[in-house]
Amino acid sequence: MPLALLALAIGAFGIGTTEFVIMGLLPGIAGDFGTTIPTAGLLVTGYALGVVIGAPLMTTLGTKINRRTMLMVLMGLFTVGNLLSALAPSFGILLVGRIVASLAHGAFFGIGAVVAADLVAPNKKAGAIATMFTGLTVANIVGVPLGTFIGQAVGWRVTFAAVAALGVVGLVGIARLVPVLPRAEGAHLRRELAAFRNTQVVLAMAMTVLGFGGVFAAITYIAPMMTQVAGYSEGAVTWLLVLFGIGMFLGNLLGGRYADRRLMPMLFTTLGGLAVVLALFTVTAHNKFLAAVTIVLIGALGFATVPPLQKRVLDQAHGAPTLASAVNIGAFNLGNALSAWLGGLVITAGFGYTAPNWVGALLAASALVLAVWSAALERRSRTRTPAPTTTTGPLPATTPTPPCSVPAA
Repeated sequence: MPLALLALAIGAFGIGTTEFVIMGLLPGIAGDFGTTIPTAGLLVTGYALGVVIGAPLMTTLGTKINRRTMLMVLMGLFTVGNLLSALAPSFGILLVGRIVASLAHGAFFGIGAVVAADLVAPNKKAGAIATMFTGLTVANIVGVPLGTFIGQAVGWRVTFAAVAALGVVGLVGIARLVPVLPRAEGAHLRRELAAFRNTQVVLAMAMTVLGFGGVFAAITYIAPMMTQVAGYSEGAVTWLLVLFGIGMFLGNLLGGRYADRRLMPMLFTTLGGLAVVLALFTVTAHNKFLAAVTIVLIGALGFATVPPLQKRVLDQAHGAPTLASAVNIGAFNLGNALSAWLGGLVITAGFGYTAPNWVGALLAASALVLAVWSAALERRSRTRTPAPTTTTGPLPATTPTPPCSVPAA
C-alpha cells in the first residue's frame, strides 16, 4: 500500500470524526443553547450544505496549484472551523464554525479519491478509494464514540478542540507522506464541467444523494431515538455509534472489493437491502438487541455503496474526474442535509422519533430505482453501438461497397 494512501486515510479520519460526532452531541448542545433537538439538527444540515457548496468551490480554486498543497490548505481550513466551533459563544456561531470546517470536506475527499486512484493499477482503483475512506469508517469506530464520550463527560467544546488537533495531525501527515502531484495535464475548468453533461454522471450523483440520505435520515436522530424509544441510557449511545462505525468499516471494505468486478449488481443489492432494513428499523427500534443489529446493518449497507458510486463517477467522467469526484462527495452530504431536514420535519409534525426511518427507506428505494434506470440506459447504449464490420476476403472489384444498414438511433 502506498504511504500516500495512509496519509489520506489520516485526513479522512479527522474529517469523518467531526462530521459524525455531532450526532451523539445533539442533546447536550440543544440543552446548552436552550433549543430543540430538531433545531440542533441544523448543525448536521448546515455542515452538509457547506460540503455541497465547498466541494465545487474549493476544487475549482485548487486547479491552479498542486494537489498536495491543496490538500494541506483544506486541512488547515478544517482545523480553523473546528476551533471556531469549540469557542462558539452562541448557536449561530457554532453553526458558522461547522460550515467553515465543512468547506474543506468535499474537495478533500474528491481530490483525495483522484489521487488514490492514480497511485495504483487500473484494476485496483476502487480498492484504493476504499482504503482512503477507511479513515472515515475507522473514525466512526474510534473517533466518533470517543468524541461522544468526551462530550458527555466534560463538554462538547472539548470534543471540537480535540477534533481541531486531529486536523493538525492530518495536515502534517499529508505534508510528509503525499508526494507532490501536479494537476493533470490539460486540466481546465471547462473540461471538468463538461463531465456533467453525461447522463450517467448525473444519475450516479442522484443515487448518492438518495442512497446516503437514507442512511442519515435514521442516524442523524439516533441519540434521541435510542434513548426515548429503545430505552438505552445516554451513555450507551457511544457504543451504538461504535456498532455503526463497525458496520461502516465492513461495508466499505465489501464495496471496495466488489466494485471493481461487479459494480452495478453491488449497487442493486446494497440499495435494496438498505431500503428494507430502514423500513424494519421503525419496528426494531423498540427492542434494544434488534435496534443494535439494525444499526450495524445500516452502516454496512450504506457505506458499501460509497466505493462503487465514487468509482462510477470517476469512470463516467472520463478524462475530467476531479471536479466530478468532489461534487459527488458533495452529493453524499446533500443527501445528509436533505434527510436531516426531512427527519426533523416528521419529528416536529408529531410522528415520533422512528418516523425518520420511513423517510430513509423511501430515499433508499428511490436510489434503487435510479440504479436500475442507469443500468437500463447503459445496456440500451451498448446495443445501439454497431459492431465493427468484418469480411472473410476482398470484395470483387465490380461489387460496390454497400451502404451501412444500421438504422440511425
